[in-house]
Amino acid sequence: MVQRSKNDVWVGLFVLVGAAAILFLALQSANLLSLSFQSTYRVTAKFDNVGGLKPKTAVKSAGVVVGRVEEITFDDQSFQARVTLAMESRYAFPKDSSLKILTSGLLGEQYIGLEAGADDKLLAVGDTISNTQSAVVLENLIGQFLFSKAAEGGVDDASKVAK
Repeated sequence: MVQRSKNDVWVGLFVLVGAAAILFLALQSANLLSLSFQSTYRVTAKFDNVGGLKPKTAVKSAGVVVGRVEEITFDDQSFQARVTLAMESRYAFPKDSSLKILTSGLLGEQYIGLEAGADDKLLAVGDTISNTQSAVVLENLIGQFLFSKAAEGGVDDASKVAK
């Protein structure tokens, strides 16, 4: 009876460790958990449209995660989204670097792409990156395409009537 009880404890422990591992992987893959013990510095950027960008989203340069989105707020003075980034201190970027909101894959998750500039001065705590490109919103692209096709169709119809 003691042997069976001992086996039950080991099986239970194994199940708990497995469940914890699955939970860890699920949180990590959804960007809800980021275990980084690197020191960071904060910079801000303003975007006209952040699309589906979320806090804890990766900031990547050349495909390498160099920071995370810390906070997204609305600036009621400029009517833009203010994004606060926590950049890892081991990565230094020039002040004239640019940011783009990109999508991984066709309909994948959004992230911020950072392209290094050529300035001699480096980004420091509290700096603002002004060279930004907003998210591409699929609905806006479809709307523009349909509007342009409708306008072309209207021109063709008008020329047929004039003949």
